[in-house]
Amino acid sequence: MRLTLAIHDIGSIILGAVTRLEGNKLEVDPVELRQLLLEDSRLQSVDIETVSPGEECRIGVVYDIIEPRAKEPGSGSDFPGILNPIEMAGQGTTHVLRGAAVTIVDDGATLENAKILEMTGPAGEASPYTSLHHLVITPHPAQGLERHTGLAVTRLASVTTAVYLAKCTLGITPDSSEVFDSEGPFVKGREGLPRLAYIGQIHSRQRVAEIDEKILYGDNTAGMVPVLLHPNEWLDGAVVTCNRAMGAETYFYQNHPVITELYRRHQQDEITLVGTIATVAASDNEERDRICMFAAEQAKWNLSADGAVLTKYGGGAPHADMSQTALRCEELGIRTTVQVSDMSWDRRAESALLFNYPEVDAIVYVGGRDTDWQVPASGRVIAGNGEIAENLGAPRTLFSTNVCGVASQQGISRLRALVY
Repeated sequence: MRLTLAIHDIGSIILGAVTRLEGNKLEVDPVELRQLLLEDSRLQSVDIETVSPGEECRIGVVYDIIEPRAKEPGSGSDFPGILNPIEMAGQGTTHVLRGAAVTIVDDGATLENAKILEMTGPAGEASPYTSLHHLVITPHPAQGLERHTGLAVTRLASVTTAVYLAKCTLGITPDSSEVFDSEGPFVKGREGLPRLAYIGQIHSRQRVAEIDEKILYGDNTAGMVPVLLHPNEWLDGAVVTCNRAMGAETYFYQNHPVITELYRRHQQDEITLVGTIATVAASDNEERDRICMFAAEQAKWNLSADGAVLTKYGGGAPHADMSQTALRCEELGIRTTVQVSDMSWDRRAESALLFNYPEVDAIVYVGGRDTDWQVPASGRVIAGNGEIAENLGAPRTLFSTNVCGVASQQGISRLRALVY
């Protein structure tokens, strides 16, 4: 399967009279975009603002961050199963606004354990998102909607905006391109190279998914067992984060650091990237045994993997599920590397003691609630309502798990752990 990303570099975003790309300046017509989003009758209003790198601004509560992308006509479906009909993702040409982000604010969230985007200061420097130009969208669902319906409305607004922005590049010659091409586990001519797979959790059943919560090709993952995905599917809109983004945003599914690094090594003939497995964390021990067995056995017998990289989605049960999957892989002769993070809110020692398998000895720590910053009052705040804006803008303590992109379960964290 071959996916080509047509990259259009973005140096600024402004609001204007028309939506277009001139050079590296993206102009957005807020009137047209608002009218498009309000075609969903479940929305009563939409706020639209821009934020640039280096600008003092605090944004919250963040629902998700998405890179604007749109498929070349005839190349497939944008966010299949969520925005458009289900088609296989990961093929053809996708236009990308590199350096831009659609940041979605949840107007119904509280500040407890909230995700914040801090654009300046040490907290901002620790996040990969502060180098991007943000179009910040705050959808306001109609009064009286159930919470899960309001979040479904917010999700639809997020992907609609991302595609709307990128569509203005269709017909424009891109600044560069990236090609992701892998023939899967049965590729010939790569004998002798280590065969690597990726096993990634996309949801945890500790929190029951809502019936209208679209995560994988528009499905809420209820009843899901591990499923084989081509690496390109992750990069091309098949997977989005769930309603509670546990250290994972859609932006870094689209630019998955593990998959893109495995691809880089594949292209340099260091390894063979044989495929990926999307999985979930279980809700009980029996389900855990089933899911972990399926994932490991698929890596062994369907992908013939020599090694695997594993990531989780959340803390507690996901931590245990990932480690048990890794243990089963090791027992099948698959060498593993796991990425761990401490997502607990009270730094309990138990969080780090959910597994102790001598076989699972390649462990990468990608951050947790062990770094914090005292931040001053912010000169500009973007929030879902006035009460949140007032509280958010005041001086406060920001923990690394509160700041988008810092304690990243997808492996993009800029912090590292040191043992003294």
